[in-house]
Amino acid sequence: MMLSPKKNKISMSVVSKVVVIMALDILATVICFFLGLWFRYDFSFAAIREVHLTGYLSAIGPWCGITIVVFCCFRLYSSIWAFVSTSEVFRILGAYAVLGVIGVLLFHFDGLVMPRSSMMVGFVFSFCCTVAIRFSYRLIRTAQRKFSHLAHARGVKNVMLIGAGDAGRALALEFNNSDYIRDNLVCVIDDNPVKWNKQLCGVPIVGGRQDIAKAVEQYKISKIIFAIPSCSAQTRKEILDICSTTGCEVQLLPGIFQMVNGEVSVSKLRNVDPQDLLGRDPIKVNFDEIVGYVSGKVVLVTGGGGSIGSELCRQIAKAHPKQLIIFEIYENSAYEIQMELQRTHPELNLKVLIGSVRNTNRVNYLMETYHPELVFHAAAHKHVPLMEDSPNEAIKNNVIGTYKMAKAAAAFGVKRFVMISTDKAVNPTNIMGASKRLCEMVVQMMNRESDTEFVAVRFGNVLGSNGSVIPLFKRQIEAGGPVTVTHPDIIRYFMTIPEAVSLVLQAGSYAKGGEIFVLDMGEPVKIDTMARNMIRLSGYEPDVDIKVVYTGLRPGEKLYEELLMKEEGMQETANRMIHIGKPIEMDDELFKKQLQRLDEASRAEACNMKQIVAEIVPTYQCQEKARV
Repeated sequence: MMLSPKKNKISMSVVSKVVVIMALDILATVICFFLGLWFRYDFSFAAIREVHLTGYLSAIGPWCGITIVVFCCFRLYSSIWAFVSTSEVFRILGAYAVLGVIGVLLFHFDGLVMPRSSMMVGFVFSFCCTVAIRFSYRLIRTAQRKFSHLAHARGVKNVMLIGAGDAGRALALEFNNSDYIRDNLVCVIDDNPVKWNKQLCGVPIVGGRQDIAKAVEQYKISKIIFAIPSCSAQTRKEILDICSTTGCEVQLLPGIFQMVNGEVSVSKLRNVDPQDLLGRDPIKVNFDEIVGYVSGKVVLVTGGGGSIGSELCRQIAKAHPKQLIIFEIYENSAYEIQMELQRTHPELNLKVLIGSVRNTNRVNYLMETYHPELVFHAAAHKHVPLMEDSPNEAIKNNVIGTYKMAKAAAAFGVKRFVMISTDKAVNPTNIMGASKRLCEMVVQMMNRESDTEFVAVRFGNVLGSNGSVIPLFKRQIEAGGPVTVTHPDIIRYFMTIPEAVSLVLQAGSYAKGGEIFVLDMGEPVKIDTMARNMIRLSGYEPDVDIKVVYTGLRPGEKLYEELLMKEEGMQETANRMIHIGKPIEMDDELFKKQLQRLDEASRAEACNMKQIVAEIVPTYQCQEKARV
């Protein structure tokens, strides 16, 4: 088989380097053992006895051959010279141990070859030269990079590394060895006092987290790399909060298992995500419980192309359902999740249908044709300001659409119906939240009237969902600002989309019917603080480089959200992150009449829809008068 010119060129380059190293080893061996002889005779060439000089000349050739063979056996010519480290030193020690045994066997009983003292000195000199030859290439490369950095000093950033553990050491080595890194690693931070005033790969460890701000100023730091992938979320948040005050760009090592997988490199660094600032560990669920009631079932997800719906589909697909049906009105989002699932789960029995939950005939056809056993109802209008301007659409889609889906589920024998709700349903101040509270009332009423287990799952904001504040902040920062916050004191509960969906699925496994499951969202986050930290961790200073502008609360917007109404109480489940709100008693017959009124009024485009809803939902704090 013919080698390509490129491969042939590479092979020749490797061979030529090995030949050069072998020649240097031979030259070093010849010189070192002669120096040993010369040292034995007090550095006087004339004093060397002829018999010993003759013995040296006769023995050095075979000894060089033996040395090269032993070096080959210990793979001393297969290393990448730019990354020579202690492992090569141990291999050299092994090779010289073998050479020592061979030398004793060959020359110990023949004192006429060379004096034993000169052989010992030559042996030591030879070992030192062998190590020096292999490390000299790395030293030369390092010096070249240092000079290159000086020559191209413009645009080079001084970098601080946080974490002097294994991950930090791997990154520090890459800064020293890579030809593609132009930034300059100048200091390391670590909370372990034992490491202070020492060095990591030649870089000083200058203190703990309390010294970050001082070191940034002292070393003129432009970028901070956080390299403690195994630390807790709370520790990460505390350190990142300090970093956010420095005005430096901040990057993180992307995960926990980089050292095991060999993935630690500067190219794997990622920018700080707002999720890193939540200050808690990722929520874990019992996936076996999810698989237990989803596996082998026909599962329907309404709104399956949305942020929550699409993640529901991804996680349900992993649980091996008999069939997954996606029902979505927006064809583009439906197509995207369809293509993704066909790629990631080719074995999945997937059906994607276009339609609206408001279409009674379409919903009944869907139920009658596919007979789903589990329904996850995520279809809804959720954007608060938009729904304030279109309240009838919120009622048509969220309330009447949920009612139609629930009635069809009961009529066609669905085993379990899980409705996605929101914290905005608690003491709502906007029509979207009020519509979701009506949906919860529909679910509880339908549970009392059918064999289907109807439940709702209530949670707060999810990071990165369509229309949420985090993607908005990112776009505003990338555009150079301003970053808009509605109010300096506004707070929200946050959870990642996968976390929320996994808890929804697990809550569904606990369902007995009629429950409103409430997800523990952790501590609330101040939106203004998150926005300013995002600006700082992007390398800018709030109100200096990028303005933060307060736009005022939007119609129907609260300063804070609640997850539970006082009347509901709280009941624990097997998962400490999932709680159950006790159902509120209500007049089901009266509620059906009210639903009929809502349906008729919404189709008639009533001007007083918010007032009608306020009459049905006593906790709804309607903030405007009827339009005329």
